[in-house]
Amino acid sequence: MGANEEKWLSLLGLAARARKIISGEELVVKEIRRKGVQLVLLSEDASPQTVKKVTDKCSFYSVPILIVGTRDKLGGAIGKGERVVLGVTDFGFAKKLGTLIDQ
Repeated sequence: MGANEEKWLSLLGLAARARKIISGEELVVKEIRRKGVQLVLLSEDASPQTVKKVTDKCSFYSVPILIVGTRDKLGGAIGKGERVVLGVTDFGFAKKLGTLIDQ
C-alpha cells in the first residue's frame, strides 16, 4: 500500500466517523437520484451488473465516480465488512478524496 493510498483510506475513515459516507448499492443509488451524493467510490472487484448500474446512474445525474481498491479495503477503511459501493455526501470530503485518489 502506497503512502497516497494510506492517506485517502484514512480520510475515508474520517468521513465515515463524521457520518458523511453511505454504503450499499441500493442506498447509494437512491441518494444519487436525490442528488445527495457528491462522489461515488466503487470497488474494482464489483460485479459487472453493479458496475453498470452505478456508473449509468452516476453519468445520468453527473456524479463523479472513481473505481478504487477492493471491497475489503473500502469496508476496512470505514470500519465495516466488505463494501462494494460507497457514497460521499459531503462536498469537502468528496473534493479532497477525489484529489488524493487521482494522484
